[in-house]
Amino acid sequence: MQFIKKTSSSRSFIGIITKLTLVLVVIFLVIFLLNKIDFPTPKKEIEKIIPNENFKIVK
Repeated sequence: MQFIKKTSSSRSFIGIITKLTLVLVVIFLVIFLLNKIDFPTPKKEIEKIIPNENFKIVK
């Protein structure tokens, strides 16, 4: 009884392409669905007063 090693590289290449395509489709769907969600804009304006003494002139 002899053991025969299958060395078909095209089969593994098709499997890698299929998995890569599936991952890209899932990522695309997640981005698409997140884009459809309407997040509310903040109603309060954020204002921070920076004192002038913190600025230094660098020459």
